Amino acid sequence: MATNVDPRSTPILPVVGVIGAIAALIAVVRIAVQSHTGQTWDHEAMSTVYAGREARLAVLSVLGRVSIGLVVGVLVACVGAAILRGRRDLAVGALVIVAGANVTTQLLKRQLLERPDLGLGTINSLPSGHTTVVASAAAAVILVAPVMMRGLLALGGAAAVTMTGASTIVAAWHRPADVIAALIVCLGWAALVSVVVQGWSAASFTDGVFALVGAGVALIALVAVGVRPLMGWDGFFEASLVLGAVALATAGYVWAVCAVVPRVTSETFHVEHPV
Repeated sequence: MATNVDPRSTPILPVVGVIGAIAALIAVVRIAVQSHTGQTWDHEAMSTVYAGREARLAVLSVLGRVSIGLVVGVLVACVGAAILRGRRDLAVGALVIVAGANVTTQLLKRQLLERPDLGLGTINSLPSGHTTVVASAAAAVILVAPVMMRGLLALGGAAAVTMTGASTIVAAWHRPADVIAALIVCLGWAALVSVVVQGWSAASFTDGVFALVGAGVALIALVAVGVRPLMGWDGFFEASLVLGAVALATAGYVWAVCAVVPRVTSETFHVEHPV
């Protein structure tokens, strides 16, 4: 005999995700934007990689595909998938994640954050808009898809987000902190939605492995198209450290999203009791 249990009774991971995202964003802003040491590190990190003409065209091609049309297409697919599952709350949640993350990024970048003049420019570029678009779309897809598909989605999502975030750095559009801040914003919204949406969250080691593989594939692709250390072998360690850190941050983001969004939904969550 199956007895239904309210899966919203333990939203621990989503709540931790919201609080952690807020704290992490404050820390990134204080270090990377409001301190001279942080600005210097961030600027130098952006300058560690080099892309020749062909590689730069390939990178810009990736960034050129990040558009409003892409977001609309992903949202339509998410809403359709959620409705097919009979979960209108997931459809609304996907819309809220994407809209909330992208509006937050634009407000932070253009209205709320000021970059003090510490000798490295005063135009604020944190968080990265391109990264937010792709990362929020990945979170929305993970939210609405059946849990059996989560590993593959973690792989594909990590690859797409890593490729986008790293490309903005290679193209000198954004500093590494801009990319990390975008991931934090998206995670915060995914966690916030998960506090409200019916479901029970749980971390999965397998999702983390798939996310790492996806991020690694993206780095290999960047190297394959010609992205290189700025100073050749002399700068190999620095460039590897920067791109590796971005890949790890992206994999961690995707894994965290998989952990905070509902893993067992109200339509399947039940406990078996003997008759």
